[in-house]
Amino acid sequence: MLKHRIIPTLLWKNSTLVKGVKFDSSRRVGSLVPAIKVYRARDVDELVVLDIAATSERRQPDFNLIEEIAPLARVPLSVGGGISQLDDITRLLHAGADKVVINSALYTNPEIVSNGARRFGSQCIVASIDVRRDEKGEPIVFSHSGTRRENQSLDSVVARVIDSGAGEILLTSMDQDGTMEGFDIELIRQVARHKQIPVIASGGAGQYDHFVEAIRDGGASAVAAASIFHFTHLTPGGARDAMGAAGLPVRKGMAAK
Repeated sequence: MLKHRIIPTLLWKNSTLVKGVKFDSSRRVGSLVPAIKVYRARDVDELVVLDIAATSERRQPDFNLIEEIAPLARVPLSVGGGISQLDDITRLLHAGADKVVINSALYTNPEIVSNGARRFGSQCIVASIDVRRDEKGEPIVFSHSGTRRENQSLDSVVARVIDSGAGEILLTSMDQDGTMEGFDIELIRQVARHKQIPVIASGGAGQYDHFVEAIRDGGASAVAAASIFHFTHLTPGGARDAMGAAGLPVRKGMAAK
């Protein structure tokens, strides 16, 4: 049976961990290496590390940084930011990343997903889709850290990345990001109805029940979060316990083994 995952997300900008609200990532929350060590001790399922400045600064991923942090993580590590070509994927995987998270290049270089999946396997390719609702409540797709609106419908983007061989979708609600008011369940449901691909729900977690709702009501396969772990006493282990108590299959933590 598929076990649902809890995935802390670390946003990296100009040598500092940051977190904001609705993609305004101006609040500094610490340093990357200590945060990774803390999450390792908390026995998380995976980690996502995103360099949110790389694309806007038109630079490659920091391959040396990934070489430094990958051995510290000791859990599957997904890395994104600045990935624009197949060689970037190759170098990140060689540096120690287990998966790559592709966002802006989904639109500027659409073949990167199919080429990456063909060479390294779909399990390595995470398609990151950022969505903001318009004044009518319709989902609008954005790229480049939420600064560029894409003239493609959400359903068409999802269908395309599935056809291209992506292994997962990291779906982020820009409206809920950092608010800790709960996930956009309807948005998750819209993407998760494409049964061919697992969906990681991101944006809005503020209490353990929100994780349960994203999976039970939205159909997500995994949940990603940042603010809830940075700014509250709640922990990934507590989230796992709450999900298990709700009858959702989760991996047993170290304390339960």
